[in-house]
Amino acid sequence: MPRFPLIPTIVVALSVAAMIGLGIWQLQRRAEKLDALKLYAANFDKPEMAFPRLPVGDRYLFRRASAFCLQVVGWQSQGGRAANGTNGYRHVAQCRTGAEGPVLLVDMGVAPDPKFQPVWQGGQVTGTITHAPDHRPLLAGLFDGEPKHLMLISANAAPGLAPTAKPDLSSVPNNHLSYAVQWFLFALVASVIYLLALKWRQKPKP
Repeated sequence: MPRFPLIPTIVVALSVAAMIGLGIWQLQRRAEKLDALKLYAANFDKPEMAFPRLPVGDRYLFRRASAFCLQVVGWQSQGGRAANGTNGYRHVAQCRTGAEGPVLLVDMGVAPDPKFQPVWQGGQVTGTITHAPDHRPLLAGLFDGEPKHLMLISANAAPGLAPTAKPDLSSVPNNHLSYAVQWFLFALVASVIYLLALKWRQKPKP
């Protein structure tokens, strides 16, 4: 009688359990994301607020806010879309707001040239809160407990720039249900393959 492969069975069982656990976690994440989307939708109609100085999570996303840029200490550019629908490079000002505290990031508009040099020197700005550019790896962002930094998209563009498109709810991904289904399917496929392998292994050889 063929010996039952104990160690491989334990390994496969643990792998399948981990896949099922990841699927359940994605379902929990989906419920959290749906609640967050309701909060973001309500932020559009809330009154203007002062831009938060410290990382505070995502509860203020899509809300109108104002801030004062005391001095522009640098610029950064990355791909973006203007309010008129054209693609280009949005130019983000790195602002000093006082003697201490984090740098304020303000998206001052979109230009077709990434090397464009804005002449805006700072001042009062009003716009919409969104996430700042995040260059962390995807996996690091998933498991890093640090809140994402926020940025202000100015309603009025700097001279020579076109206003950046306002953020909307479609920019917030909500693919957790499909991810959950994928993990459950992976668990099912792994189980079926292993059962077939056991059946083939126990088949009497001529």
